[in-house]
Amino acid sequence: MSLLINQLCINCDVCAPACPNTAISQGETIYEIDPNLCTECVGHFDEPQCVVVCPVECIELDAGNPETREQLLAKYHALTRGQSAA
Repeated sequence: MSLLINQLCINCDVCAPACPNTAISQGETIYEIDPNLCTECVGHFDEPQCVVVCPVECIELDAGNPETREQLLAKYHALTRGQSAA
């Protein structure tokens, strides 16, 4: 599943730069994760980088967007298609 940021968010801005898919942006009151861009870092890292850096543990699985690891990997491939390795 994609991830979401709950109301415990303190707007510290450490999660957005950590996201390799640029899925995180400032929302109206807290940061938000675009489920169309979130792959839980599948294809990039072993664990979601936003979760790793979050100081208040406000990032959780989004039950409204269930996805298997295979679906997340397919989304990763679609998002990175055409990008060259840096």
